[in-house]
Amino acid sequence: MNDILHELFSVKFIILYSLIIATIIIHYRGKVRYKFFRQLTDHSTFMAPINVPMYALSAVENKPYINSAPFPELNLLKENWQTIRDEAILLEREELIKGSDKYNDIGFNSFFRRGWKRFYLKWYGNFHPSAEKYCPKTVELLRNTPSIKAAMFAVLPAGSQLMQHRDPYAGSLRYHLGLITPNSEACHIVVDGQTYAWKDGDDVLFDETYIHHAQNQTDMDRLILFCDVERPVKTMFGRGWNRFFGWFVMSAATSPNMGEDKTGNLNKIFKYVYSIRLVGKKLKAYNELLYYAVKYTLMLLILYALFLRHVI
Repeated sequence: MNDILHELFSVKFIILYSLIIATIIIHYRGKVRYKFFRQLTDHSTFMAPINVPMYALSAVENKPYINSAPFPELNLLKENWQTIRDEAILLEREELIKGSDKYNDIGFNSFFRRGWKRFYLKWYGNFHPSAEKYCPKTVELLRNTPSIKAAMFAVLPAGSQLMQHRDPYAGSLRYHLGLITPNSEACHIVVDGQTYAWKDGDDVLFDETYIHHAQNQTDMDRLILFCDVERPVKTMFGRGWNRFFGWFVMSAATSPNMGEDKTGNLNKIFKYVYSIRLVGKKLKAYNELLYYAVKYTLMLLILYALFLRHVI
């Protein structure tokens, strides 16, 4: 009995209880929520213990859309949106804004099959050499905006959509600056049930860890500057942790535009991990019921091995 009580209060059970509590907080944050099994397997569940402290220490309001007033440096980008647009147009003409043709973009891999395209400028580290070569003016503007940790040009093609999702890490906020858009309500993003339509030269700042989706129901592609802005957090510890995580983990998801660009360590192993996902897809196509039975059985076995093996 004493051994069981000791096990219940061991470190791994503290981790388990923290995960459960943090997941409940994440699940009920906002008005739009996943169904139970989607939440159970979503990356936001596994990131919950990391993200909840970010929300607690946030120096800006925890709501879907954020007032950009605390980020005056973003005005530099908005004031120069036409300069940024012109460099993006040249990239489009050269067909350099494109999806990945390899499994080397773990963060946005699921977007490519819907036609979404991107050209990275930087990703939680130095600027891509290809960005410095093709977009020198935009790179210089971003150098003068140090709160931006990641940036890219992103295209949402005519007639396409991005399904409901959360981005994984709460240490950033998402900034969109319209460059070439349909200027139509039919081309929009919905964050926690609230809609914003992109317009040329207009910008928006939102919390990408709320459930959101996007669609372009027009006959014109949408092109924006897409950035991750460092979330302001209280306390020296909070700021230090946020920057460490960005440097150590987020930068590992760096994806190249072309050969001379860096590939992060997560993306180096992603192609091998994704081969397991491909097996799962084949199993799901063969028998969906069997696929879910195997999936949740494996999850229970992992949970048992990590937390319950010495108690049950």
